[in-house]
Amino acid sequence: MVWEYDTPVFRKDNTEIPTLELKHYVSTEALKNYKKLFGTSQKWINCENDFETVDAFVVNNWLERLYPERLERKAQEISTILEHSKNDWEAVLFKLLAKNFGLKVNKEAFGSLAHSIDFSTIRKQQDKLESLEALFFGQAQMLDDDIQDAYYVMLQKEYQFLKQKFNLSSQSVLPLQFFRLRPLNFPTIRLSQLANLYYTHHNLFSKVIDAKNPDTFYELFSVRTSTFWDTHFTFNKTSKRSKKKLTKAFVDLLLINTIIPIQFSYAKQQGKVIDEDVLRVIGEITSEKNSIVEKFNDLKPISISALQSQALIQLKTEYCDKNKCLHCAVGNVILNRANA
Repeated sequence: MVWEYDTPVFRKDNTEIPTLELKHYVSTEALKNYKKLFGTSQKWINCENDFETVDAFVVNNWLERLYPERLERKAQEISTILEHSKNDWEAVLFKLLAKNFGLKVNKEAFGSLAHSIDFSTIRKQQDKLESLEALFFGQAQMLDDDIQDAYYVMLQKEYQFLKQKFNLSSQSVLPLQFFRLRPLNFPTIRLSQLANLYYTHHNLFSKVIDAKNPDTFYELFSVRTSTFWDTHFTFNKTSKRSKKKLTKAFVDLLLINTIIPIQFSYAKQQGKVIDEDVLRVIGEITSEKNSIVEKFNDLKPISISALQSQALIQLKTEYCDKNKCLHCAVGNVILNRANA
């Protein structure tokens, strides 16, 4: 097949290869739309001038197909982590939770911290909150200063004991960042909350798998920092007293990026289909707020729930950015509009 037949092509035996010329089968209007879609540079997405005109029913149906596609991609990543974790789902959950507790700024650093600790070590320390905090802060290299505070000194001593007992190394752990973070997102606060989560809930994975609605998750993740952090955001400076619990918005992010993907992956491994349950839960969670979602909403207000916001991220990263308009339901509507 060629667009325009301008020269014959022959086989080795000198017989001509039959050629289908496409230009006579494509309408001029469709070709015009194609050039319009791909012809202008410096666009955020190719169809940004036409996205608003596409029927909401078409867009919503497409997004409902894109979200499972995004889940499948996350399931592949989880499968790789599971293999490296020797099929220990509790360890996989910890690694995913730790990474997402770090949010965007400290995501990789928290991930490296989680990978530096064998989960069996965490299991052995779950009965003592101070040991978990010492373990996390020590591996994060946050216990190396000379701070004369009883809590800090206690953590230092506990970490030195754990470090020797379990032969721990923090060389692979990336530096944590505080710059441009809101105090409630400081890594000190998030690490204490993560320690409290594992101190409060043993066998967290089974509880996560059994939970079926957002309210159950909000109750499960209703944890706070230890009392020292009621008057601190960092080790060396006091602040106004406030209890620092995980917020609903933060738990929503954990649901979107960790809990639902791991539920989906586990069910898939067990040969079960939970698509309807997943769609119901994700549909009850408020839409994320990020640059991709905001720009799509500027073109056409569409993201109401996390299902749509996740699907829009999939649309932008896997279709728009890769110019896969011919594989996109929105792109097909725009391209075929002139043929109607």
